[in-house]
Amino acid sequence: MKKSATGRESGRDSGPSQRQLKAGELIRRALIDVLAHEDLRDPDLAGVSVTVGEVRASPDLRHATAFVAPLGGGDAVKVARALTRCAGFLRGRLAREIDLRFTPQLHFEADVSYDEAGRIGAVLRRPEIARDLTGPAVSRDDDDAGDTGEQTER
Repeated sequence: MKKSATGRESGRDSGPSQRQLKAGELIRRALIDVLAHEDLRDPDLAGVSVTVGEVRASPDLRHATAFVAPLGGGDAVKVARALTRCAGFLRGRLAREIDLRFTPQLHFEADVSYDEAGRIGAVLRRPEIARDLTGPAVSRDDDDAGDTGEQTER
């Protein structure tokens, strides 16, 4: 493939740039700080601690999507909707915390990665799976000896 002036191959999605990743982490940390210190008046956020798992910034850094979940479990979709209603207020507070040319428009989505990790953990704890994961290890010598009919002394 032909490389562009930036050194990237054209026609391939190579994921977020280093700039996007740094901006996303900067926004995430600032957003955590704002959420910890501000009193949001939305009834769906009353008494709820919010976890910001990841922030993805758009290539032009004008939009940022924050993946949020209530700490200790709860309705992540409800929390994301409540934060979306507060997005303008949060953006104003975020502008004071970060040093970017533009303060991004904030979008919130429910972070389901914690639920998915819990489901994977539950599957790994099932007896038939746990047995396969912790069962006796078969050495390569045993397999080879069994194929030829020879047995090794131990």
